[in-house]
Amino acid sequence: MGVSRRSVIATSLAGAAAGALPLAAEGASTAFAASAPGDVVGKVTVGYQGWFACIGDGAPINGWWHYSPNWSQSPAPGACSITCWPDMRDFTKGYRTNFANLGNGQPANLFSSYDQQTVDTHFRWMQQNGCDTAALQRFNPNGGEGATRDAMAQKVRSAAEAYGRKFYIMYDVTWWLTMQNEIKADWTNKMAAHTASSAYARQNGKPVVCIWGFGFNDDGRPFAPAACLDVINWFKGQGCYVIGGVPTHWRFGTDDSRAGFIDVYHAFDMVSPWMVGRISDNAGADWFYQNRVLGDLADLNGRGIDYQPCVIPGDLAAGHRRHGELMWRQFYNHTRAGVKSVYISMFDEFNEGNQIAKTAESAAWQPTNAGMRALDEDGTPCSSDYYLRLTNDGGRMLKGQIGLTEARFTVPFPTGPDQTAPSVPGSLRVTGTTDTTVALAWNAATDNVGVAGYRVSRGGTVIGTTTTLAFTATGLTASTAYTFTVAAFDAAGNASGASNAVTATTAAPPNNNTNLAAGRPTAESSHTQVYGSGNAVDGNTGTYWESANNAWPQWLQVDLGSAVATRRVVLTLPPQSSWATRTQTLSVSGSTDGSTFSAIVGSAGYTFDPATGNTVTITFPSTVTTRYLRLTFTANTGWPAGQVSEFRVYNG
Repeated sequence: MGVSRRSVIATSLAGAAAGALPLAAEGASTAFAASAPGDVVGKVTVGYQGWFACIGDGAPINGWWHYSPNWSQSPAPGACSITCWPDMRDFTKGYRTNFANLGNGQPANLFSSYDQQTVDTHFRWMQQNGCDTAALQRFNPNGGEGATRDAMAQKVRSAAEAYGRKFYIMYDVTWWLTMQNEIKADWTNKMAAHTASSAYARQNGKPVVCIWGFGFNDDGRPFAPAACLDVINWFKGQGCYVIGGVPTHWRFGTDDSRAGFIDVYHAFDMVSPWMVGRISDNAGADWFYQNRVLGDLADLNGRGIDYQPCVIPGDLAAGHRRHGELMWRQFYNHTRAGVKSVYISMFDEFNEGNQIAKTAESAAWQPTNAGMRALDEDGTPCSSDYYLRLTNDGGRMLKGQIGLTEARFTVPFPTGPDQTAPSVPGSLRVTGTTDTTVALAWNAATDNVGVAGYRVSRGGTVIGTTTTLAFTATGLTASTAYTFTVAAFDAAGNASGASNAVTATTAAPPNNNTNLAAGRPTAESSHTQVYGSGNAVDGNTGTYWESANNAWPQWLQVDLGSAVATRRVVLTLPPQSSWATRTQTLSVSGSTDGSTFSAIVGSAGYTFDPATGNTVTITFPSTVTTRYLRLTFTANTGWPAGQVSEFRVYNG
């Protein structure tokens, strides 16, 4: 990755003299969020790397990604890229390293982010601890990491949907020197499709995207202001709400910020200044509150721009955490300043030691030869989930759900370790089947402390977790029998035995040859002469819809009558040889209410050739349940208008 976020030019302003500066009086700020609450405003967002892989996990990258300096070799003492050891008790699968066993004798295994169960577990922790939204980090996807990063986006989407969290794409442009055009292509061709998810974050009705790195004063981000503005305005032109991950000293154009970037920073819908590596104690946090946070708020509120400052737990490897005092001080300062939204840096950043995810709480839970600090490094016992619980309480204070308090009240270690497993879930049963899914339900288990969730297994292999009493197994084969069980677990990692087993047979495959759009109502942006939108669903390839000339963009829409599963569209032009080959540039979007549309397939060029029937098939990345499907045209090499003779929609 070259220059890491942590090694970005460090500030010298939060030094030993920081504590000598006076603090603003309580209530001195009358700050307010520029936007109403949404999926990022008024919320706690966590940065999610999702970049750990292990040999043998099936990831395309096929290496110890971000675990070892040499990805072909298992991490070992002196050859390891993480600075803290994850608590592995909640994961059903781990990968053996070359470290010695843990202090409790268990093997030194690490998780892979490529396992869906890992991502599900992380998002369950978010759900349990007040983390509203996850910002999935996406670095240059055009090299060897691209396929794995693409897969991680889908895994995060699935977990966010399952656990009721929101997520958005956060582009980190570090060392992505050809970013200006490639970031647009990546969004259009790949990432925009995820905005169709109900879990994709929206603010002010717009899908959220973040760009981290514009204006930083280092070799890894050498972009000129004009190039940065071009990218920001392009994303806004796509209908996005754009967050900027900006330098700490962005308003001043000094230290970690290049000069001459203020117009770039003010072009964002939300500004989120970086803080990792900037503070290590409460005095530093207070200095930034007085000298940056209050001024940032005043500047942005006056311009109608939202503000999302960072909260960091502190570098565990460097001994900055002080059993939660540093993190709580930031929550306290932001709350009294009137901040409404925060970004936690980070959820799973075990490389830089600023993760809030469950971490080894003592020497018993990390390798005996790791040489790493555990959460009790300063002599105060802290449970592995302490910084998750601290995030939850800090978020509640920020949202006004509890009163402002300077004193940290989150208990570092719950009373006594819980060693009692939950009871076995009762009456597992099948509640529905399709050709590719089986829906399950069961009766609740009980526990002396509380059931944290349920693991669902198919044929003895865990396929998912949930905190509810129902689960739908997906991606199954039609006309096939499957056997399921479910087990309960608690927050301490204790698991029940398996429930009764149930067997279900999936349905036969559907008839994928039924055109769902045939004869359905249509709408359009315009048409010329007699070539109205109804021609596109009349079953006659000789009639067609044609928009007004030279008035891009133009759109054609069909109403399927109700929200139904859709998988592909087939578009045709009249088959006559007089219709010469042409390429039309178009995108596909969907809506359940006819007013708010989400991208399904990004804009691309499609060639209609009479020699092959003048037909184009566009297959969706995944099945989309929608009522209204809209084609938006922006170019046509054969005529200056959008043209379609038949607009067909299929569920498979």
